Amino acid sequence: MGKLIQRLQDAKRSGVYRASRADEVLDAVRGSGLRVARIPLAGAGDKAELLARVARVLAFPDWFGGNWDALEDCLTDLSWLQAEGHVLLLEAAGGLTADDFGVFADVLSSSAQYWAGRGRPFFAVFVNGPATLPPLMREKAA
Repeated sequence: MGKLIQRLQDAKRSGVYRASRADEVLDAVRGSGLRVARIPLAGAGDKAELLARVARVLAFPDWFGGNWDALEDCLTDLSWLQAEGHVLLLEAAGGLTADDFGVFADVLSSSAQYWAGRGRPFFAVFVNGPATLPPLMREKAA
């Protein structure tokens, strides 16, 4: 797990990734100062439910407007969550529409760039995410 935690603590490598297992990420960050948020997306069939789940898990403030711009505003603030960095574990996102997934991934990527520019790690990791996303870590050969 040493290489994984090193990667997750490196703000320059912040971004949107995929991983096959959540437990490896959870084990790696334990005791690290990084805040992990597990966001279950199974059954989030539309944008409103997707945004509501992210807002609930990340305890967004009352001013969150429930739209993509407000999501980016909150993800590039997070002042109410004390942490050295953030790892979002996005689970069961396969039910999202292609359009919602694309915009969501773009907002996450933009937020990761924002935090990287400030020297703080921000990783959005889709568990069993699409192969179009880069892997967080190299998969071990069977």
